[in-house]
Amino acid sequence: MKILVLNCGSSSIKYQLFDIETKEVLAKGGIEKIGLEGSFLKLTLPNGEKEIIYKDIPEHTAGVSLIIDTITGEKYGTLKSITEIDAVGHRMVHGGEKFSKSTLLTDEVLKDFEACNDLAPLHNPANLKGVNAVKAIAPEMPQVGVFDTSFHQTMPDYAYMYALPYELYTKYGVRRYGFHGTSHRYVTKRALEILNIPAEGSRIITCHIGNGGSVSAVKDGKSIDTSMGLTPLEGLMMGTRSGDVDPGAIPFIMEKLNIDAHGLSDLLNKKSGLAGVSGVSSDMRETKAAADSGNKNAELAINMYFYRIKKYIGAYAAAMGGVDAIVFAGGVGENQADCREETLAGLEFLGVELDHDLNKRMHGEECTLSTPASKVKVLLIPTDEELMIASDTYEIVKELK
Repeated sequence: MKILVLNCGSSSIKYQLFDIETKEVLAKGGIEKIGLEGSFLKLTLPNGEKEIIYKDIPEHTAGVSLIIDTITGEKYGTLKSITEIDAVGHRMVHGGEKFSKSTLLTDEVLKDFEACNDLAPLHNPANLKGVNAVKAIAPEMPQVGVFDTSFHQTMPDYAYMYALPYELYTKYGVRRYGFHGTSHRYVTKRALEILNIPAEGSRIITCHIGNGGSVSAVKDGKSIDTSMGLTPLEGLMMGTRSGDVDPGAIPFIMEKLNIDAHGLSDLLNKKSGLAGVSGVSSDMRETKAAADSGNKNAELAINMYFYRIKKYIGAYAAAMGGVDAIVFAGGVGENQADCREETLAGLEFLGVELDHDLNKRMHGEECTLSTPASKVKVLLIPTDEELMIASDTYEIVKELK
């Protein structure tokens, strides 16, 4: 069965085409600058090289059409016709409390998803554009939504509620939802397989560390807490996001800078984090290079970044009454040895023994980084959200056949 996975942003579409039986990626790439001058599709060729196709792409339907034409075209195609695609799986960002699992996208489901737009005004409408684009091109094509928030719907109320007037929750849905759920779910599943242990009784802390980052406490295979909240802004310090901030600082900053709510959102989401503290970059590699060259602000930013991760690991170990495994995923977590080294330093009291030499050598390759004697296993597991989306789509669509 061939599954096309789409991840639609406001001006971009990432895609991967899977043969789900073999888990082989048949095609992948992405479109950028939809609706803007200079729009293009960048695809990865079988030999790993990149090819760029420049074309005017005014909106998402044209973008999806270009992807399908490329997948089935004579020059770059791996399929002969769109009819060879059995289903499309979509990354859907915010499912609120309505969706606790991946779901076939019927008109009724889409209406419920659209009702969550207030919770993710930048992401959800873009996700819907992708769904509607496929519907316009291939009306009979089965489509499945895989929600970033669904894995965290198992959090208990005392973990997801804010200490605010309760009616803010009942009227407006103000609570913690969490994100990166598809990634946390994938690496949890792989960790259980690698450790050869059942989900029941397991205590795993998953760290998805990239330009955006979050940590989750996963007990018995279910998320019981996670660092992101109502929005992806809460929790860790990230590339451009502040993470946790004293709410009392908010009106103080607004008054001092004479900015409104939109200006504040822009400051916290796009001008803070590594970029804001270092003054160098939102990219950990560039910030690290600046710190190594003696930039004190860059050094401070990195120390803050690692310290926040360590704090959440310690908190979640306490919440679960211990921990069996700590998993690193995401661009920084998978590829930067110093992130894992500094984050785990001082956690020996939990039973963590990192193999420091092995850790320095490993980048983006699945492996166990702890010593054989370590009571807590440390795993590097490259995340694969697209495969998780394709797998969920297959499980739902095969029941329709």
